[in-house]
Amino acid sequence: QDYYVVILCPTEMDAQVRRVLQIPMWSQRVIYLQGSALKDQDLLRAKMDDAEACFILSSRCEVDRTAADHQTILRAWAVKDFAPNCPLYVQILKPENKFHIKFADHVVCEEEFKYAMLALNCICPATSTLITLLVHTSRGHTAPWEAFRQLTGTKQTLNRETQQSPEQWQTKYGRCSGNEVYHINLEESTFFAEYEGKSFTYASFHAHKKFGVCLIGVRKEDKKNILLNPGPRYIMSSTDICFYINITKEENSAFKKQEKHRKNNESKLSDHGASRLPVHSIIASMGTVAIDLQDTGCRVPSGATLALPAEGGKEGRRPSIAPVLEVADSSSLPTCDLLSDQSEDETTPSDEVSAGLEYAKGYPPYSPYIGSSPTFCHLLHEKVPFCCLRLDKGCQHNYYEDAKAYGFKNKLIIVAAETAGNGLYNFIVPLRAYYRPKKELNPIVLLLDNPPDMHFLDAICWFPMVYYMVGSIDNLDDLLRCGVTFAANMVVVDKESTMSAEEDYMADAKTIVNVQTLFRLFSSLSIITELTHPANMRFMQFRAKDCYSLALSKLEKKEREKGSNLAFMFRLPFAAGRVFSISMLDTLLYQSFVKDYMISITRLLLGLDTTPGSGFLCSMKITEEDLWIRTYARLYQKLCSSTGDIPIGVYRTESQKLTTSESQISISVEEWEDTKEQFSCRGNHRNSTSSDQSDHPLLRRKSMQWARRLSRRAPRHSAKTAEKINQQRMNLYRRSERQELAELVKNRMKHLGLSPAGYDEMNDHQNTLSYILINPSPDTRLELNDIVYLIRPDPLTYVPNAAPSRKDSFCNTVGQDTREETQL
Repeated sequence: QDYYVVILCPTEMDAQVRRVLQIPMWSQRVIYLQGSALKDQDLLRAKMDDAEACFILSSRCEVDRTAADHQTILRAWAVKDFAPNCPLYVQILKPENKFHIKFADHVVCEEEFKYAMLALNCICPATSTLITLLVHTSRGHTAPWEAFRQLTGTKQTLNRETQQSPEQWQTKYGRCSGNEVYHINLEESTFFAEYEGKSFTYASFHAHKKFGVCLIGVRKEDKKNILLNPGPRYIMSSTDICFYINITKEENSAFKKQEKHRKNNESKLSDHGASRLPVHSIIASMGTVAIDLQDTGCRVPSGATLALPAEGGKEGRRPSIAPVLEVADSSSLPTCDLLSDQSEDETTPSDEVSAGLEYAKGYPPYSPYIGSSPTFCHLLHEKVPFCCLRLDKGCQHNYYEDAKAYGFKNKLIIVAAETAGNGLYNFIVPLRAYYRPKKELNPIVLLLDNPPDMHFLDAICWFPMVYYMVGSIDNLDDLLRCGVTFAANMVVVDKESTMSAEEDYMADAKTIVNVQTLFRLFSSLSIITELTHPANMRFMQFRAKDCYSLALSKLEKKEREKGSNLAFMFRLPFAAGRVFSISMLDTLLYQSFVKDYMISITRLLLGLDTTPGSGFLCSMKITEEDLWIRTYARLYQKLCSSTGDIPIGVYRTESQKLTTSESQISISVEEWEDTKEQFSCRGNHRNSTSSDQSDHPLLRRKSMQWARRLSRRAPRHSAKTAEKINQQRMNLYRRSERQELAELVKNRMKHLGLSPAGYDEMNDHQNTLSYILINPSPDTRLELNDIVYLIRPDPLTYVPNAAPSRKDSFCNTVGQDTREETQL
């Protein structure tokens, strides 16, 4: 509320904006002007020449998004011409239009961020939710326990150690959602000042241990580039700008006040009473718990993994972990060969497929648009002929016509999009970055409604295991041909042609129904969906009789009434990272007014930009062998002392006892036999339909009894024929809805000549809930199958002299020969 906001719009104020401006808090500070940014008199009315900043937003719901960008470009030019000193914050839709507004102070390109975020969702689950929570300003939401208990009808009769109430995940998730990225100068910081001259990993670990803050990056005073986790070789300087994740910025924290109080009383303390912050008194204000780790010293050096130390576990003692060194020992640092792959050393003679794949590492020789950041990637030695990029069509080079025929070792990542726009290039690049192990690369299949153009094929033909197929997700045959039964993730991208609709929020109708069909047909498939309107996420994986979701819906309404800008954050699909809307990133542009580094940090996390010496986002899964670590703090120490990784959060999945949809209940013959007499007197009820029977087991039992009566009146068959008919009828009764859907899928696969062996219809992950804990407290217990988000140091940082070799120079020479016209 320190600024007046002027909205300059060419149209009249609509009803929704009018309602918002009637709120007293906004009515005194927001002024609506009807006018055009291309008219100087309107810019003068808005006092553009005296403005602190100008935000130029695009109309994302336009059918012609290129035309919308053209209007945005003209508005940006007009403002720059009228007020050249006014900082410009511009939102653009398509990446090929970015270079027209390079002069703007801050630019957010929707399609770049969208595709990079969706790509990372496939290898680092819920990256979209992680980024959304980090860029939103929040105090840390906590769902009201009593209200939720009343809405769900649950009672809290729990064992503290073995059971959890349904709302405890909301409390942990909500509290951690208040974490944001802040910055401070090291010499002015209570958190980091004492680590001047120490290594970055030492400062990060000890700051988290002592204050509960997560140091993720630095910037030299005389440089513009931000370095995320520059690694143990980086020595902290007093003039460094530190970037950290915490509930609140240091200036507003209780630690600052306690530091002043400590300095005033420091002279009164005795020598043996070391001055320490009264951590226990500040826990509530910080939202994290600072603890002291015991037995952090280690006599035996640890390896680069979470392997149990040799002496660990003796006599019930907790295994020790190597200390994080103040200054890194160069002899203990991992070394990296620029052109080698760690996974190559693990190749066995039996790995015939992987042994035959020789990938180069270099910069892609062709970019589909101007302004894409060059990224070091896994590339092929020779580009693939366009005919071989088509997954479902054989050619003179290969005869494969479906995904199974290729014999991929890793599961597929399928992207369903309307067209192959230039932004889709940013989906492929993060998944083929050089720091991804070669043996972990997933084949990428683009399921496109319309055939791609030659420019796009020129860009993707250098990447390994990237294919396309023309088809649609509302066609079961197309889904089966593109390998949906072998897919780990299915990404459904919002279609441009349906982004606008006559009725509000109906733009997502087709996408939602198609995804719901996928959800029912392929229950084990992880589906990530992009929506136009965030409010529609309540329809994702919709189950009408799920009391838990209904209770969350009522909580969402209460949060919205309180004015929360993240009212949907407790929705299960959002918390699990299965749904995303680009409008969630609107806050990123606004936050850049206060935090001018947020766009740069987000681009580094998503892999859109690569800065020499800056780390990248990845993840690791906690297995049974890793549970000896026990707590998040010990994991932090283990990683900092071995690989130099910095953990920033945890993605946790818990089993959830949902009310099973009655349509999926399978009725056994024994149950029916036990109850047939009970319902015999009610058998004349005729009010049942096929859909009712699938929803109500009682009606299904009645229909079974009615069918039996008809069978008694039917002509008598031989005993053998009657037994066969009876067995078929009983098998039909036993089938649940899911089994019927599975039978449909298998029949279609047989019809297409595909083997149904890979189809796992009963592997159900629907009764689980997943959520993110950003920068959890150090004493957070690790659980089996937790996925930890890591910022890993740049492997190239450890290369002493990366002399170009034959492999390295390959891409440079190829790039000169094959670089063609770039689309403008």
